Amino acid sequence: MQLDERKKKILQGIIRNYLETGEPVGSRTISKYTDLNLSSATIRNEMADLEELGYIVQPHTSAGRIPSDKGYRFYVDTMMAEKDKEVREMKEMLIEREDKMEALLKQVAKVLAQNTNYATMISAPTMHGNKLKFIQLSRVDKGQILAVIVVEGNIIKNHILNVNEELDDETLLKLNMLLNTQLNGLAIEEITLGLITALKQKAGIHGDIVGEVLDAIAEVIREDENLEIYTSGTNNIFRYPELADQEKASELISTFEEKKALSALVQETLSDENNTGIQVYIGEESPISNMKDCSVVTATYELGEGVKGTIGIIGPKRMDYDKVVDTLKNLMHQLDDYYK
Repeated sequence: MQLDERKKKILQGIIRNYLETGEPVGSRTISKYTDLNLSSATIRNEMADLEELGYIVQPHTSAGRIPSDKGYRFYVDTMMAEKDKEVREMKEMLIEREDKMEALLKQVAKVLAQNTNYATMISAPTMHGNKLKFIQLSRVDKGQILAVIVVEGNIIKNHILNVNEELDDETLLKLNMLLNTQLNGLAIEEITLGLITALKQKAGIHGDIVGEVLDAIAEVIREDENLEIYTSGTNNIFRYPELADQEKASELISTFEEKKALSALVQETLSDENNTGIQVYIGEESPISNMKDCSVVTATYELGEGVKGTIGIIGPKRMDYDKVVDTLKNLMHQLDDYYK
């Protein structure tokens, strides 16, 4: 027999309440716990049906009900299906958005180079100061757990945890509820040592697993290894005699090709919380050693929810600063409008 929506909600309410309290659950509790607006008598009838179907059991006379293995299985399968659908939809949306964004940023770098006659760069947006949306722990095999971590901007990361024991469905559910109840909506800075200690204590013998999940969350939120940078107009360097010297030009072009120094520039720009506008580096002020004979103008664009990137224009010290600054200001607004 397939459960109707009312029975599903009552069963979910029983399981969630039992996971939180460890006590058998009665009809009065469920009448307050769910949004069904049913009388206690109606809920008792539905609970009797669920018991007959094997989803809940009564541990002793006059007690409330607790989930059976069949009930746990239904809850886990339903929850996993919902989370898998949510994660899949977010991944599809993210891939589509990333493809469009990559094409846009490449075009931006190209147009900037054509309009300014300087070398240009733009970094793909990355997450800064973002918050945790939810965590999903699921069993991979006897010795491994998959932690799916979703942060603001619908960035999804998978992390495999090795465990020394096989965790049953009830334990995984309790860990999922504990982590999500305590951590959802928090930035990494808000996950304090006191909170970590409290979570480990609540997890009991599974405190080490909670600790590993927290380490994985910190790694995901701070992750910046795959920074994409798009460049254009490097040949414009040869337009300016002071930069066209073979050795200088070679070093500059190498910097654009290897992108390591550009990545460091982007990270420095984005790590400065006060830097949300335009920065101008002239000559020796440049954070990139190979650009000491240049001027570098950068702008930070923001697309909401802590999603930021850097635009940079590199040219001779005698560049047209007015034009460059105006161009970057307009571009920042255009990117913001495009993303909305």
